[in-house]
Amino acid sequence: MLFEERVLFSPTVPEAVNQLLQEAVAASHANQARAEKLFIEANALDSRCLQTYFALYKFYFHVKRLADAEAVVLQALAEAANQGGFVNNPKQLTEHYPAQGFYLNEYALFYLYSLKALAFIKLRQDQARYAHEILALIKQLDPEDRSGASVIMDLAQGVTY
Repeated sequence: MLFEERVLFSPTVPEAVNQLLQEAVAASHANQARAEKLFIEANALDSRCLQTYFALYKFYFHVKRLADAEAVVLQALAEAANQGGFVNNPKQLTEHYPAQGFYLNEYALFYLYSLKALAFIKLRQDQARYAHEILALIKQLDPEDRSGASVIMDLAQGVTY
């Protein structure tokens, strides 16, 4: 008996986008070219759907296309900032949200998750200094560690620059 494995994305993902993402995830192991096409198609169908960026940058990361993953993370950060109504500059954000944390809305949390992904990508690209800078900004923006960046911070402790 075969079981169809589904990935649970946000409940706000439009059904047509979710269908493309599900097909892409299912294809990602057997046919990476098809998976990539489907992930890109999902993003093109609704570029405001932040989950499409997440799925695509995660896919690129897992297939070791780090430059592509980074490019999508940067797009995700810009889109989250645009939708959340805040500036897409972590250094400027730390000036405005230093004590209470950067917990404005779901867009801010997605922004933090994407910053965490960028830090991890930078670690994998042997750019530890840049990764540490990003992690320091996340620590200021996310003192409660809602993004789970402490896991990447722990990994980064063993990496020198």
